[in-house]
Amino acid sequence: MSEKFTKSMARNIFFGGSVFFILVFLALSFDTVQRLPERDHRENITESVVLGKKVWEENNCIGCHTLLGEGAYFAPELGNVYIRFGNSKEAIKAFIKSRPKNGIPGRRSMPQFNLTEEELDGMADFLKWTSEINTANWPPNIQG
Repeated sequence: MSEKFTKSMARNIFFGGSVFFILVFLALSFDTVQRLPERDHRENITESVVLGKKVWEENNCIGCHTLLGEGAYFAPELGNVYIRFGNSKEAIKAFIKSRPKNGIPGRRSMPQFNLTEEELDGMADFLKWTSEINTANWPPNIQG
């Protein structure tokens, strides 16, 4: 091998490396597409889960909470709140209903949204459904 690094050598390294990484990208993309159906649980979506998602969006819950790592970091992660509350939808509903009307003076707290019983059921079902998503152990601890 010559001691000189030529333009053709640089070009070969560039094109060879580009082809290699494009092939790696395609292989990883193909693998991901093959694994996604194993992690999907769309068949578990009920009308109550849909209502809960609607309530979640209308009340801008993501403006304070994170859900599976997405959202604001003002309040706790809710991707595992169903597990954190002992796998109890009733506990989630009771917590949401127990919020004081004007919050707690001098500290941040969740407001009272005055949700109907149907909306509370929907939120609890939505949070239960979210906790069943295979997130590869995210969040890393039960506190979120």
